[in-house]
Amino acid sequence: MIVGLTGGIASGKSSIARQLIRLGFFIIDADVLAREVVQPGTDGLREVIAAFGEQYVELDGTLDRQQLGALIFSDPDARARLNGIVHPRVRESMWRKAEMYAGMDARRVAVLDIPLLFEVGVHTLIDVTVLVYAPVPLQLARLMKRNGLNEHEAALRIEAQMDIEEKRRMSDVIVENVGEEETVPRLAEELGNVLRTMAVDGARMQGTFDRSVVTKAVIR
Repeated sequence: MIVGLTGGIASGKSSIARQLIRLGFFIIDADVLAREVVQPGTDGLREVIAAFGEQYVELDGTLDRQQLGALIFSDPDARARLNGIVHPRVRESMWRKAEMYAGMDARRVAVLDIPLLFEVGVHTLIDVTVLVYAPVPLQLARLMKRNGLNEHEAALRIEAQMDIEEKRRMSDVIVENVGEEETVPRLAEELGNVLRTMAVDGARMQGTFDRSVVTKAVIR
């Protein structure tokens, strides 16, 4: 079973993912792969430089992610150009890892940790979609505190993503992460139980995962 784990910015998705790792789940992190595909010497970095210029490269040859981030969160066209370079490379790497792991046993669960799961259309290719949800006012407060942003800067980053309520409507499993950090382990454990049950039920019916066993669920 291949799961897509997503969430709005500052929803707590990464915290849930870390707990799933602790619980023994196989996690493939799109953000980690997105950094790998633009490392010095890669075709990805060469394409980024060609598209945006040398000013977005640090003295040590690495991508200046902070400066490029400031550009793409304020310029939708620049964001689309960057996504066109990075996302195909990340998607290819993710699928290769997921299929290698989950393909060994239909009861195995490979979790793809993808912030832009719906935006780039990967949700149409996977078995189960999981959204870590926080309403926009809570996202805004967390992002300002976490990143030291003012309200306008934080709002731009939230608005750069698909509306969180639309993501909620499209998701199979919603994890409502609206409390303090101390609640995350319990939420992740409940999510893990739901995913394992789906994987076992789906695998019983045929050699590969049967998506008909997937039902809507909300974890609070």
